[in-house]
Amino acid sequence: QVQLVESGGGLVQAGGSLRLSCAASGRTFGSDAVGWFRQAPGKEREFVAAISWSAVFRKYADSVKGRFTISVVNANNTVWLQMNSLKPEDTAVYYCAARARGITTMPDYDYWGQGTQVTVSS
Repeated sequence: QVQLVESGGGLVQAGGSLRLSCAASGRTFGSDAVGWFRQAPGKEREFVAAISWSAVFRKYADSVKGRFTISVVNANNTVWLQMNSLKPEDTAVYYCAARARGITTMPDYDYWGQGTQVTVSS
């Protein structure tokens, strides 16, 4: 089992920045990649970004390219999501997820965190 705990969400004005963290514990050697997804009220969960633990592979949703950066710190099993130039449409609950088989943009991940709320005011 892999446990994931997100933190760093909050309220920010449009154009501002937030940095989310995902701390992984447990059998982390059983996961190959970590992704961030988000879900806004009344909408389906959507892919945001993903990274392999080796940091060799990364993917971003088109809607966040150039504004969000995903990174990994293997020493403490933490994945960061730096979010800049935030827009009201970025408002959602952000979830961290881990999977054993390499990154994907689909929500086909084995482990999920509880989520952290990000609210961007206009």
